[in-house]
Amino acid sequence: MSDPLRLAIFDVDGTLVDSQGAIVAAMTVAFDDLGLPVPARGDILSTVGLSLDRTIARLAPAQPPASQARLVDGYKQAYRAHRIAHGAAAESPLYPGAAEMLGQLAARTDLVLGIATGKSQRGLAALLEAHDLERVFVTRQNADFHPSKPHPSMILAAMAEVGADRGDVIMIGDTSFDMEMARAARIPAIGVSWGYHGVQQLQLADRIVHGFDEIPGAMDQIWNTTT
Repeated sequence: MSDPLRLAIFDVDGTLVDSQGAIVAAMTVAFDDLGLPVPARGDILSTVGLSLDRTIARLAPAQPPASQARLVDGYKQAYRAHRIAHGAAAESPLYPGAAEMLGQLAARTDLVLGIATGKSQRGLAALLEAHDLERVFVTRQNADFHPSKPHPSMILAAMAEVGADRGDVIMIGDTSFDMEMARAARIPAIGVSWGYHGVQQLQLADRIVHGFDEIPGAMDQIWNTTT
């Protein structure tokens, strides 16, 4: 009898890539264009991982729906312009060690990799192409087709797409939204300490790691404990 197929699902922004400069810049343009006060950098980064409409609702709760919709559109346009001007690889560089870790995991025969991100499909595709990662991820779930994190839809869809059982799936992310999404899907989660939420916000994680080299071992420890 063959071993079960395991699935490791990664968040993107704040977990694999450091996109905070592009995110803050685009949000600044969106608010400036409407003559609205720009939210503090920390407030902007605290929403990374949510779908864009929920992000704007948190950052501009007093604005009417029409203004929030304009902020969403303004952010999309500004982010796209920033990507075109600077290149996807430069605007969202991989954290040091990310590519090596992904290569190590992708070489395993018992494991496939997936993505669950608040990015749009177009933005995710541009990012993966820029970093030559198109073939690394077997399943790619994004905000265009799912409710915002922490709803478990992206995880459940990834599991169904690759045929992995709940006991053989794990989520890796940097925010409380990732941890809550994993909890809602009833799978374990690994929190990374270098992202946009502090370690104190990752208390739902089964493990917290401080470097990419710790992720493969943490995954195996969790699976060996739960199986």
